[in-house]
Amino acid sequence: MSDALLRATGIDVRFGGVHALRDVSVSVGPGEICGLIGPNGAGKTTLFDVLSGMRRPDAGAITYDGTDITRRSPVWRARHGIRRTFQRQQLFGQLTVTDNLVVAQDWRGGVRPAARLRRERAAAVLHECGLDALAGSYAGALPVGQARMVELARALADPPRVLLLDEPASGTTAQERRELAAVIRHMADKEGCAVLLVEHNMTFVMELCSRVVVLDLGRLLAEGAAAEVQADPAVREAYLGAGPGAAEGDRRDH
Repeated sequence: MSDALLRATGIDVRFGGVHALRDVSVSVGPGEICGLIGPNGAGKTTLFDVLSGMRRPDAGAITYDGTDITRRSPVWRARHGIRRTFQRQQLFGQLTVTDNLVVAQDWRGGVRPAARLRRERAAAVLHECGLDALAGSYAGALPVGQARMVELARALADPPRVLLLDEPASGTTAQERRELAAVIRHMADKEGCAVLLVEHNMTFVMELCSRVVVLDLGRLLAEGAAAEVQADPAVREAYLGAGPGAAEGDRRDH
């Protein structure tokens, strides 16, 4: 994509003798929702670690809005609009839902007027995500589906330009996935946010993403429109038609 907002080019990552990523290139543009799929161990989370700055690649580069940020820290990236959620929930369990969103904005500093504005922003985001009733609940007491939505809301509290979502639909019900998808679409369509998501639920991916990238054993296996990728024989053999991950998402529909 020539108009990519976030781009990884020629990424290589090694863990000792394990070649986790081999010459992987991927990009996502403003207003786009791109899916990143592949079997367990394909390198998806490692690529997210590289994109978010948590791991420096052994080779390759990351550019953000045309600027090389390969050596920039995770903090720098987060404060410049690249936000990430994690496969394992990372909420502040001893804080309320509202305070989880306020904390995400506190790096900006300031005194009382700023603090009030952060709480107003938190309330607005909770409303957009349908979480008003949970504002005063402790995050650590929430069931998985609600916690996933709170994680997304926290990533939106300080308006993002890029969202990296690691299995946002994991452990959710069909209704909760519809609500997640609606918020993600709003961020892409109305706010122009670039969204890259890792997900094993193929129904969720194929209905939500305009483009899909497939990794297998650290290599780029396929890339294209969702329907094209779904029909690709190599993809079906490596992932969609063979492994348990393909059916896992549909079994979770309830």
